[in-house]
Amino acid sequence: MIVRTVSELCITVGTVIVLFVVYVLFWTGVRADDAMGHQIDVLEDRWSKGAVAPGDAAAAGPGKPAPYENGRPFAIMYIPRLGFTWNKPVLEGTATGTLKKGLGHYVHTAQLGQKGNFSVAGHRRTYGDPFKDFPKLRPGDAVVLTDGTTWFTYRIDKGPYKTLPTDIEVIDPVPRMSGYTRPGRYLTLTTCEPEWGHSHRLIVWAHLDSTEPVEAGKPRALRR
Repeated sequence: MIVRTVSELCITVGTVIVLFVVYVLFWTGVRADDAMGHQIDVLEDRWSKGAVAPGDAAAAGPGKPAPYENGRPFAIMYIPRLGFTWNKPVLEGTATGTLKKGLGHYVHTAQLGQKGNFSVAGHRRTYGDPFKDFPKLRPGDAVVLTDGTTWFTYRIDKGPYKTLPTDIEVIDPVPRMSGYTRPGRYLTLTTCEPEWGHSHRLIVWAHLDSTEPVEAGKPRALRR
């Protein structure tokens, strides 16, 4: 009787574990993909109507971009190295709820294309696995973003660089370990390491290489 009870308990626990793994690996991914797709739809609808995007200088006067709205999308990111179909929305903030919908811009870092360090975080695994293949990134790779009016092409200079979560200097205006020695227009991407853990962080740094109006068509980095 005791053996039977223990066996049934083990089967129950095993079933719960399997269901949890399915939830983590599959269901959160499905929901995240839907959420990210919705954020992109929101952006494209806003842009199609000619609405001024948060962060657009026109919203606050010459040379003074309006602040991004917390938890709301303001740009789409493309990284050809991760696949020509790879594109993710970028939202303001890095709160847990925000990162379930896409990539998150670190508040208090530079805005897109502006002088300083535009810094973005993303999940390595779960919630759509946006940065699952982050270790594939290499110096010279393009990271392209658009805010609906302009294409911004950044080029990776260093990384992936492994560090600790407490190393917040990686998103400084001029990150100490980036190799940069003077102020510029930089991009930092961060994600967790190892793939299913969070004991460390992986970082890449890039510089703004070029900008083009969206009317000119896709930038060279996105052409097959």
